[in-house]
Amino acid sequence: MNWQDFWSPIRISLQVALLSSVIVLILGVAAAWWMSKRKFKGKTVLETALMLPLVLPPTVIGFLLLMMLGRKSWVGRAVEWLFHAPVIFSWWAAVIAAVVVSFPLVYQTMKNGFASVDPEIEHAGRSSGANEWQVFRNITLPLTYHSLGTAFILGFARGLGEFGATLMIAGNIPGKTQTIPTAIYVAVDAGNTPMAWAWTAAIIGISFLMLLLTGRRNPAEETRAAIKSK
Repeated sequence: MNWQDFWSPIRISLQVALLSSVIVLILGVAAAWWMSKRKFKGKTVLETALMLPLVLPPTVIGFLLLMMLGRKSWVGRAVEWLFHAPVIFSWWAAVIAAVVVSFPLVYQTMKNGFASVDPEIEHAGRSSGANEWQVFRNITLPLTYHSLGTAFILGFARGLGEFGATLMIAGNIPGKTQTIPTAIYVAVDAGNTPMAWAWTAAIIGISFLMLLLTGRRNPAEETRAAIKSK
């Protein structure tokens, strides 16, 4: 077994999953908080659209991203003009694919987290003179600490396992965009079963550890600790 060939997809997958989970956590928290505080016509339609990547086939998501970010689109041309390189078939394309497919999980987790916060506690903070940002930072976020951790881990795990959309817009370039799922696909197609098993064991082990961390979190204890810290 060539260890350099073995570790390269793992390294790329971990880098993509880490960055995408940070980005999607920020986007998911912002979207969930904004949606939880507002009522407007068409909210259900918008929320349904935000959840679509959860049920759409990854190849459909990849095709849509390809049309949106390709060289024939104004977005793709703008990115290429700005950075002097196309986004398609780049490392950043893998990050974008991971962000899109993991967004619904993060959004739904944070939406449930914000819904669990007692509005009276937030109202008490406003009555004490705190503005909305201070209420969000000092009251709402600490009370959703468990949801934040769970959302990050789920986003990381989902980004780590992304295959279809990544293959369509990032390709399978060894050392550049080849992640564990795409490497497994190529290894199986080439009849390299030992390498496929090794990568499968690696991604199962990483995913198991991430989900184990989620299961070990105690929301009641973390909420009490967050309140005491304030």
